[in-house]
Amino acid sequence: MPLPKIFQTSTFRFSLVNLLVFGVSMIIPFAFVYTSTVGSIDTETNAAIGAEIRALSEDYERLGHQGLIDEINERANDPTDKDAIYLLADASLKPLAGNLSIWPSETAKNGQWVQFTIDKVGDEDDSSPDTVRAQIFRLPGNELLLIGRDIHERRMVQRRITVALGWALAITLGLGLTGGVLMSRYMLRRVDVITQTSRMIVDGALSRRVPVRGSGDEFDRLAENLNQMLDQIEHLMMSMRTVTDSIAHDLRSPLTHLKGRIELALRGAPDTQSYRHALESAVAETDRILAVFNSLIEMAKAESGVGRTELASLDLGAVVADVVDLYEPVAEERGLTMTASIDSGAVLLGNRQLLAQAIANLIDNAIKYTPSGGTIGLSIKSEPRFVRLTVSDNGPGIAPADRGRVLERFVRIGREPAVSGSGLGLSLVSAVARLHRATLELGDNNPGLRVTLIFPAASSAIKSPEPRHGETGVEPRPIAKPATANI
Repeated sequence: MPLPKIFQTSTFRFSLVNLLVFGVSMIIPFAFVYTSTVGSIDTETNAAIGAEIRALSEDYERLGHQGLIDEINERANDPTDKDAIYLLADASLKPLAGNLSIWPSETAKNGQWVQFTIDKVGDEDDSSPDTVRAQIFRLPGNELLLIGRDIHERRMVQRRITVALGWALAITLGLGLTGGVLMSRYMLRRVDVITQTSRMIVDGALSRRVPVRGSGDEFDRLAENLNQMLDQIEHLMMSMRTVTDSIAHDLRSPLTHLKGRIELALRGAPDTQSYRHALESAVAETDRILAVFNSLIEMAKAESGVGRTELASLDLGAVVADVVDLYEPVAEERGLTMTASIDSGAVLLGNRQLLAQAIANLIDNAIKYTPSGGTIGLSIKSEPRFVRLTVSDNGPGIAPADRGRVLERFVRIGREPAVSGSGLGLSLVSAVARLHRATLELGDNNPGLRVTLIFPAASSAIKSPEPRHGETGVEPRPIAKPATANI
């Protein structure tokens, strides 16, 4: 028959081990108390017998044989000391004096200790045998003298200690088993809650979460971590579903246009110019489709956490300079000014390619929505624990109610209908921020949009290039073009 579930838990087994260790640790002090108490009683008994021996020896030397008999009889009949045992016998072991009726069967050499069971003479209250500890001496004339004491007190102490130890062990065992069962039931209930929640999630209830009691114990910490993991899994699955639906919706139009233009060109009269125009339109539509797919791939890489294994210590200012080198001609062409305020030593752990793509998306959005004559500002602030990147523009900005929506895939706020885009720019920025455990904030630039990314600083900093003469590293200045661009 299988054991109940509670007895199969590791907590119950651990409780049994603790109970065994505690039981052994309790037996050791009890054994010490037992041996110390019994040993102390034996020492006192031996000392009392020794005192009797010395007193009777003096009486024998002073009073002679008859005086010894009288003294033994007097001591044997003393009502204040009923534990004293005396017996004087002749060479044939016939009692001459004392409170024993017969000589014990135990024999010993002169001066040795003996222990035996015997009845007291004239003791009518208790006929049960008593244990006696005594010494035997041979006197002149081959007479034998036995002097001892009843050690019933020692037996009582032994019995009491043994009973106390037995009860203590029984109570300890009972309490330990009870505590083990209760603790195992508590642990089993907490684990069963996690197990039941996991089964419901496996069955499709992705919104279920492990309950958190708020006690702050290890089960609450485990539940919080599991819930965070489940939130991330649910987010990824919902994102996948949204991406699938959005791709089907957003790519249907360009693919339909692409197919229609090609079919229109094929149906018309053969004309090189019309074919060329159709092919150019097809290339443009194909580039748009490829851009959407590339953005989705980058977002999937960021959200899956694959890029986290490629994080390395890098200077964010250098990454920004590389990206600005690509977009500065575009900004100049549209009549925009790009300025930067960059602190030295802005070092963080990051994926250079994904960070460059996110910064490029922010600058590209700023260029698209900033009117001619406006300013695009970039700022990097290095703090002891954080690196703060800010990109601002003078465009129409984003209303506070829409700032959460624009971070979703394929969501575009109708600020400028003529501005092309797939609605994936800020979604990629949000995914890269999560990969780097950064905080993404959207705010007002009065007028325009201010986007701030707050990254954790790297544990070991890489020394940034020293600012040129006359530059403080924090004042706005045009970005110098780097030799190469790495996006």
